[in-house]
Amino acid sequence: MKSELKIFNTLSRKKEIFTPIKPPHVGLYVCGPTVYGDPHLGHARPAITFDILFRYLSTLGYKVRYVRNITDVGHLENDADEGEDKVAQKARLEELEPMEVVQYYTERYHTFMNALHVKSPSIEPRASGHIIEQLAIVEKILKEGFAYESNGSVYFDVERYNQEHQYGTLSGRVLEDLLSTTRQLEGQTEKKNSYDFALWKKATPSHIMRWPSRFSDGFPGWHLECTAMSARYLGETFDIHGGGMDLLFPHHECEIAQSTIAHGHGPARYWMHNNMITINGQKMGKSLGNFITLEEFFTGNHALIEKAYGPMTIRFFILQAHYRSTVDFSNDALMAAEKGLLRLMDGMAQLAKIKAGTSTTFDVEAFKNKCFEALNDDLNTPILIAHLFDAVRIINQSVSGQAHFTEKDLTSFTELLHLLVFDILGLAPPENSGSKSSETLDGVMHLVLDMRQQAKANKDWGTADQIRDALSALGIVVKDSKEGATWEIK
Repeated sequence: MKSELKIFNTLSRKKEIFTPIKPPHVGLYVCGPTVYGDPHLGHARPAITFDILFRYLSTLGYKVRYVRNITDVGHLENDADEGEDKVAQKARLEELEPMEVVQYYTERYHTFMNALHVKSPSIEPRASGHIIEQLAIVEKILKEGFAYESNGSVYFDVERYNQEHQYGTLSGRVLEDLLSTTRQLEGQTEKKNSYDFALWKKATPSHIMRWPSRFSDGFPGWHLECTAMSARYLGETFDIHGGGMDLLFPHHECEIAQSTIAHGHGPARYWMHNNMITINGQKMGKSLGNFITLEEFFTGNHALIEKAYGPMTIRFFILQAHYRSTVDFSNDALMAAEKGLLRLMDGMAQLAKIKAGTSTTFDVEAFKNKCFEALNDDLNTPILIAHLFDAVRIINQSVSGQAHFTEKDLTSFTELLHLLVFDILGLAPPENSGSKSSETLDGVMHLVLDMRQQAKANKDWGTADQIRDALSALGIVVKDSKEGATWEIK
């Protein structure tokens, strides 16, 4: 299939025709989660956005290597260069080893992403597994004269960089403005300038996560991790770097600066950023404390949620807005998404009832072209969904005999809709409600709950909780009582 895909490149601030460096291969890097808490709606948006890109590029015939990292060290409080490591802080509060926290929340993230039908990336590297590569980049930047050592830490010299390059090329920030709007924070006196950022941080005596280096026992800077991992798995230049708009500055800006010195150029040709999920106009985030976890959406167990919403409703809710638009959370919007999804899926189910005739009254090829035009226009999923609702209207007319398809056109129409709805948008068909399916599900649930009860009898609380949480992510609520456990689909 010929690609006319245009994507909005944050670097050039305009839509550009996507042309890979080495077709048919495509290198895609997306900043993944910092695993110190349960994923929330804000995590779902980049995961779903770049899942659509991954799916669509694959549909177009590209061989995509999709790398999405796990940040398990170096991401400090308030995204700054001071304060406690977010993972280490959680470990201290829970009295756990940091990697226990990492393992638990990484598995939780995977469980909820699976429920949302987000495909696994090709490679999912962890920052803590690439300390050697990160230290090598630190040494290179020091050697080139664009970093300095201070009290066992190493900082990138932004002012020195700006003498030969342009710091702010991605975000549009001007260094002089940064100088006037950033103040010297307490504990940052070892920096030459407040906007310099850490490549390597000396660990305080209480800091749990540390590695030996010639500078100090310490840990890598947050920005450095993605530079090292993207270069390791995609090369020093790759096609697309993605992430949330909140990462544009300083995280992605710092990545460009590091890569420019270490490799002679920025890392990616195209930069893509999804916009934020907001609540009352404020970004949803763990650091702000205004988030709603995906589990809370799936169970309805949150004060701001009127009812439980299934994973596909959440996915459809996110796809109804363009990825570069802000989406403000509301129960009304979620209920509208739920109704829209049911309407679409009911239409897909009605496809099987259409009887082929001798003529076609619907231009299948023109419809196909409109749908792919929407996708090629910077992944415009809202326009695509509008076209799909037009298709539902035609399906209903065909079932009632008001519209007609030849057998060949009906096959083409059906295959196209399955490709668009299930393969590209990644929506799941509703569960078969037939008696045989219900009996099978009931039997499987009895088996699973028996396994959970056995785990509890063995005092294996971790396994028991994992089974309950995995079922919850799938929209199945387990309720414990004196008579035993019961379940229901929300």
